[in-house]
Amino acid sequence: QSDERRQRTRSSDDRRNTKRNGTMQFATKNQMKTKAFVTGGVRPQVLRQARRAQRKVPQLQARQIRCAAEVQSTPTYMATYDAKKSVPSINEDYEKPPSNTFTPKKPLEAEIVSVERIVGPNATGETCHIVIKTDGKIPFIEGQSYGIIPPGEKTMPSGKTKPHAPRLYSIASTRYGDKYDGNTTSLCVRRATFWCPELQAEDPAKKGICSNFLCDAKPGDKVLMTGPVGTSMILNEEDPNAVHIMVATGTGIAPYRSYWRRMFLEDTPFKFTGLAWLFMGVANSDATLYDDELNEILKNYPEQFRVDYALSREQKNKNGGKMYIQDKMEEYADQIFDLLENGAILYVCGLKGMMPGINGMLEKVAAEKGLDWKEMQKDLKKKGQWHVEVY
Repeated sequence: QSDERRQRTRSSDDRRNTKRNGTMQFATKNQMKTKAFVTGGVRPQVLRQARRAQRKVPQLQARQIRCAAEVQSTPTYMATYDAKKSVPSINEDYEKPPSNTFTPKKPLEAEIVSVERIVGPNATGETCHIVIKTDGKIPFIEGQSYGIIPPGEKTMPSGKTKPHAPRLYSIASTRYGDKYDGNTTSLCVRRATFWCPELQAEDPAKKGICSNFLCDAKPGDKVLMTGPVGTSMILNEEDPNAVHIMVATGTGIAPYRSYWRRMFLEDTPFKFTGLAWLFMGVANSDATLYDDELNEILKNYPEQFRVDYALSREQKNKNGGKMYIQDKMEEYADQIFDLLENGAILYVCGLKGMMPGINGMLEKVAAEKGLDWKEMQKDLKKKGQWHVEVY
């Protein structure tokens, strides 16, 4: 994720890979009545309407997933959501989020558990799910980030060398990790490469140092970690019946994976009864991330979970142009505004290039409703309903 913050990427690696057969459910327009949403949550009858709407949604065949190392029938990150998973009662009593337990001068040496490619052959780049063994020594809460220090040194203009600075990655697991024991953490990393127009090939001198190190890592490899850091994207658990609107492009989905696993997968003191609504923007259906896990949630929690995709190279917006994340959100603008006015919490994570489009769309819709978006946005921030992390 971090090297995406430095450059647009392309990857020709692993184009022979195929993705795992399954189903991916694409949500149709929400048929829920906006007046049925109440402050902090959703009325049961509205959730029942959502469930009926989800049953009518057409399905699209998902792709065959191949691990970077070997073919697997089920991705290592995959979980079933038919029953809550037991987790140890640890790290639930923080007065404030953990911060910088480890620093660049004193990092934690952790160990790679697995690296798995999670996109199909026609994805615009390679994205991997990476599990790291930490033995619980660098605790965090959902929505925070870790720093990863890539190996080697960089040469300064003076000719001197020094270690690379940490690259930040949003954490893609809950505090209990993918093994539910608090001893691992997970990252969602896109391999950063640079396509040289003159060479008509990737320029290895300009590839992302950290993302390539992580995507090429093998089980048992050591990795230096710093952090955790960040408070802007921490999951708000004050009202378990709240509506959470999550907007992501690419690996910006990482913190939301920690949200939905805490909401729907783990048996913790946080008993979620509200609605989680994900807007996911990627180039095409091969580039969607964790869609098989999302389908599992839709199957088991149809009243509490929604997913809407913006596939820029496969879908058209209402004007016939490419479908970007703001275009998909605009299809549900009335509902989004109604939810925000009634206490919903909105999170945005991903490439910073999406923010002008999102803010422009929200400002336009607000004006049509006789509202001042800038003032409304200030009020949402003040009330803790607006959270943004872009790079």
